[in-house]
Amino acid sequence: MQRTETVIIGGGVVGASVAYHLTERGAKDVLILEREAVQGRGSTGAATGGVRSQFETEINIKLSLYSLDFFNNWEYDCEYDPAGYLFFAATDAQLEYLKQSSARQRELGVRDVEIIDADDIKRIVPFLNCDDIAGGSFGKHDGFINPLAVMNGFTDAALRNGAEIQFETQAVAINTKKEKIVSVETNKGVIECENVVLCTGAWAKQLAATVDIDLPVSPQRRQIVWARAAEPLPTGLPMVIDIGTGFHFRPAKDWNSGIPARTNARHSSFSNNENYEIIFAFPDPDEPSSTNTAFDDSFIDKVYQRAKLRAPYLYETELVREKCRAGLYENSPDHHAILGGCDVKGLYFANGFSGHGVMHSPATGRALSEIILDGKASFLDVSCLSIERFSTGKLLHETAFI
Repeated sequence: MQRTETVIIGGGVVGASVAYHLTERGAKDVLILEREAVQGRGSTGAATGGVRSQFETEINIKLSLYSLDFFNNWEYDCEYDPAGYLFFAATDAQLEYLKQSSARQRELGVRDVEIIDADDIKRIVPFLNCDDIAGGSFGKHDGFINPLAVMNGFTDAALRNGAEIQFETQAVAINTKKEKIVSVETNKGVIECENVVLCTGAWAKQLAATVDIDLPVSPQRRQIVWARAAEPLPTGLPMVIDIGTGFHFRPAKDWNSGIPARTNARHSSFSNNENYEIIFAFPDPDEPSSTNTAFDDSFIDKVYQRAKLRAPYLYETELVREKCRAGLYENSPDHHAILGGCDVKGLYFANGFSGHGVMHSPATGRALSEIILDGKASFLDVSCLSIERFSTGKLLHETAFI
């Protein structure tokens, strides 16, 4: 029977970060279980790679500050590009929210986030319809990273430090004795262990249920339209987000080209010219909870109609159907992560990121490593993200989640 001290279930960016941070602290007996033949076929590979410090809650702002600094100074090239994040408001109430949030962000140490007017927005995004825009907020140091590069960087370093990874190994149950972790059952046999870290995204709820833990995480499909413009994109185009509807767009980067396709999609007739290609999306309120990751063609017209109203330039782009994609959000009830342990000794959660798993992966990995090794996270107090908040009613609130 196989034995290890810590089993990390899930080889995406979050699991890789936990492994990296544990082994950086000297832990050697660390095993990552990846159910696919390669990493990156789940939510990490479907992520757009946005990173931002423009959040509402203190904990999300602090997670972002730590993670952005990590990306900017990491010896591994994760292709961090501080192109910026632009939130725009179509009402005075929305603008007031952005003003209050940006003030809080500056109090907590966010640099170069400012409130801008419609004229400023028009200069940054010339093709945007600004007729009804009241203003917005712009974060200069927000931007983009390559999710797969981040995942690979964490994994490579963890393996060098002594961790191991097993592919095509799916965990089916967690076993306990006297409310203490004793092993993990997989499709390839039982692995005895003392610690289990759940990093399985949208599938974490089922595994938690095997030890009678009700993990409040629900999967939801999120879809992205990929298109090509007839003319080059404006230089330095940031992530642009409608604070009212969640409609957003950004320059496209084909980071997923190294991941084998889930379907036999035809080869694109376009070269990957990043000056012409763009992605745009919105959180469809009609999307039910499911694990469906098939792209739905009916979404195309929905998002193009929103583009027509807000940015005719986008409406006139040519769809690159084979690059459109869908992935899964793992939503928690308050759209904040669930980090830390629980009543089962040795069981730890890194779940419920609600779309922020990649951007907060450095802080998440460090927090979990400190909780496992020291009993609590000392670099940042993440106790407000514990699973207990759902039973005590101490939920968090974040308005601008996309």
